[in-house]
Amino acid sequence: MKNKFYITTSIAYTNAPPHIGFALELVQADVLARYRRIAGDDVFFLTGTDEHGAKIVRAAKNAGKTPEEFTEEVSKKFKKLTEALNLSNDDFIRTTDQKKHWPSVIKVWLKLKENGDIYKKEYEGLYCVGCEAFIKEKDLVNGLCPLHQQKPEIIKEENYFFRLSKYADIVKEKIVSGEIKIVPDVRKNEIISFINQGLEDVSCSRSKENLKWGIPVPEDDSQIIYIWFEALINYLYPKKYWPADVHCVGKDIFRFHALWWPAMLLSLGLPLPKVIFVHGYIASGGQKMSKSLGNVVDPFELVKKYGADAVRYFLLREISPTEDGDYTEDKFIERYNGDLASGLGNLVARVMRPAETFNISKTKNEKELEIKTTHDTPLFNTLESAKMHYKKAIEEFKFNEALFVTWELISFCDFYINQERPWEGKNNKVISDLLFLIEEIANMLKPFLPETSEKILKQLKNKKSEPLFPRFK
Repeated sequence: MKNKFYITTSIAYTNAPPHIGFALELVQADVLARYRRIAGDDVFFLTGTDEHGAKIVRAAKNAGKTPEEFTEEVSKKFKKLTEALNLSNDDFIRTTDQKKHWPSVIKVWLKLKENGDIYKKEYEGLYCVGCEAFIKEKDLVNGLCPLHQQKPEIIKEENYFFRLSKYADIVKEKIVSGEIKIVPDVRKNEIISFINQGLEDVSCSRSKENLKWGIPVPEDDSQIIYIWFEALINYLYPKKYWPADVHCVGKDIFRFHALWWPAMLLSLGLPLPKVIFVHGYIASGGQKMSKSLGNVVDPFELVKKYGADAVRYFLLREISPTEDGDYTEDKFIERYNGDLASGLGNLVARVMRPAETFNISKTKNEKELEIKTTHDTPLFNTLESAKMHYKKAIEEFKFNEALFVTWELISFCDFYINQERPWEGKNNKVISDLLFLIEEIANMLKPFLPETSEKILKQLKNKKSEPLFPRFK
């Protein structure tokens, strides 16, 4: 029996085209999905787009399009990004999909209402369109939403509410006990502190008079289901795979995933997600990305110029998995030239050339047997230590450390070459050692740089050297 492994990204909001921040989340999830497939697990990897809400209506109007036209266009771009980054996702869900998404939302709503956890009341509050959420006056900074730097609107409506307060203590207990594991710990502590301040029930619908773009409330056509409430339900689509083993989300939306979502699931009597993995933001040259500053980094342009694997490498090695990071073209080129062109690419070329010249090869199984039986201690210990640290790093979501370990193995190979000088043809064993190590490196790169890994393994099989990463000036 294969182990089940279900992983999701958040579903990207379609008020604007994809940027590099969401590309980070996509490749992080893809590494985990590929790693678990290689381990033999039955993996389902879901991503998609979130297409309802007031912000979409405004963005569509500004673009001179209907919400349907606008979201169709932007959603296609997010789907193309999954292809550009060579993702291995099993499905791509859209919240406008009335076959895949809407039936689950309606079923969940009716069940929550039946359980007494949805009720109607009049409400007046501060609503940030940027967040698509009501926010408290105490959370404002100089009267503005701290995240979007805009003044919230005063909304007075009769809405449906979800009894979040009813589940506050049990959600907290599940997080404290680790039944819902939140990575990193700083986010876990943050959410516990937030719960300790006291939770109120939350609005889960909007008046249709004020918002027509969304899923109508079952049995009440005067209301539209609140965007965040229905968006979370997308994760239940592949029913066979629930519960999620990992939700990958950004720090700006993790409260919805760590509070609302578990509370909804508890009311439904469904299992809880096992891990909520939270990443930070990517700045551009030390500044927050914004259209007005003209510093938004387009992932499509990066892929077009440098290739998908180079973009994946930068995001996974240069950017902290859980903290804020920074992009500049200088940093990108430095990583590209130093690690990919001069590091990995140069090593493969240095070993393949003498292997071709002296026609040296040895199968993986033969080489493993030789190393173990002859007790080639430095080689064996170096490789086994690298594999152990690599495995631990991935399973702890430390993608940059897993790549660091892999590049240490590359450095070991370079040292071995310089020490033994195999190009002189005096010691075929050195070259066969190196061919074996490069194959191991290629296998370690499979989750991270799948295309490059495949190219290296093909070169080893065909004994033909080809450049992997041409240098950029």
